[in-house]
Amino acid sequence: MADNQQSEVLQLAIDLLSRESVTPEDAGCQPMMAEYLAKLGFDIEPMIFEDTTNMWARRNSEGPLFCFAGHTDVVPAGKLDDWHTPPFTPTIIDGILHARGAADMKGSLAAMLVATKRFVTKHPEHKGSIAYLITSDEEGPFINGTTRVIDTLEARNEKIKWCIVGEPSSSAKLGDVIKNGRRGSLTGDLYVKGIQGHVAYPQLADNPVHKTAPALAELASVKWDDGNEFFPPTSFQIANIDAGTGAPNVIPGELHVQFNFRYCTETHAADLKNRVHNLFDKYGLDYRIDWVHNGSPFLTDHGKLLEATCEAIREVTGYDTDPQTSGGTSDGRFIAPTGAEVLELGPINATIHKVNECVSIRDLEILADCYEAIMEKLLC
Repeated sequence: MADNQQSEVLQLAIDLLSRESVTPEDAGCQPMMAEYLAKLGFDIEPMIFEDTTNMWARRNSEGPLFCFAGHTDVVPAGKLDDWHTPPFTPTIIDGILHARGAADMKGSLAAMLVATKRFVTKHPEHKGSIAYLITSDEEGPFINGTTRVIDTLEARNEKIKWCIVGEPSSSAKLGDVIKNGRRGSLTGDLYVKGIQGHVAYPQLADNPVHKTAPALAELASVKWDDGNEFFPPTSFQIANIDAGTGAPNVIPGELHVQFNFRYCTETHAADLKNRVHNLFDKYGLDYRIDWVHNGSPFLTDHGKLLEATCEAIREVTGYDTDPQTSGGTSDGRFIAPTGAEVLELGPINATIHKVNECVSIRDLEILADCYEAIMEKLLC
């Protein structure tokens, strides 16, 4: 391990974290990374789509293609008074690096860069290719980020074989958990029409809340599937309900309910939609649903990437990792459908999206060692 005060991983992390790249801003992170990678023999291809900055960088042209994927954007810092250090002034306290994006996921980006430098310095004639797929739109609407880059690569038949996404996967210690899949996400915005009126004259109105409540209760009690050995059962949750004018004496004329499915590989988005529509039709509601499909489930349950990653973590840390599919979505959902093997490996996720986000400097060093060991196993 390098001394923390002299660590290149630490210096790169500080450089990235000092840039206020609140989604979809990149704030110069990708040009900095591009300059670093160009010195290692990477060809740099910026891909700007609308308000989003993306970068595709590749070293060599032959296969197999190993890719690091990640994002330079971060979520807003929130109320600055709640932070004990300024969120965009990286601060080290007792070996812990504090800043917005420290764990999610600029620390991972720094570890990737150093691991790549070490690897290509040792193995300048390595087999296959190494690439970086970096976006500034992972924390936002994800419309012009990784999905657009993948569309571009697919159009020219440029295929990723193995992909490590640097999302913060770890739970209690670095590398104890990797994500070998993620559930799909499907959001529905339900609008139910009624007739507005005075609460004292309900016979002259039609309350959409009363009409819809039994349907929502049934929807919340449905068993969608049993899950499988890799995924928990599909879940349904109501996220937002809105109706009325705010006055206590007015029956609302419309109800809006927003709900979300996190679904496993036992179920398809089309099936979920059909079952929801059939249920609301049964209750005779005057409604519409606007659907947003946020991503399909994916799973890497075998293959060289999973084998290499598990072995690398064991060799570097001395313990076995646990592949899981829990948590939210990631940009892996756009990469896996191309046929790539996709895993997520990154820092401890206890402070992500919170005030006082932080990461252990030692963990970033260990992460760089893990990334380097994975490349050794795949490209040597």
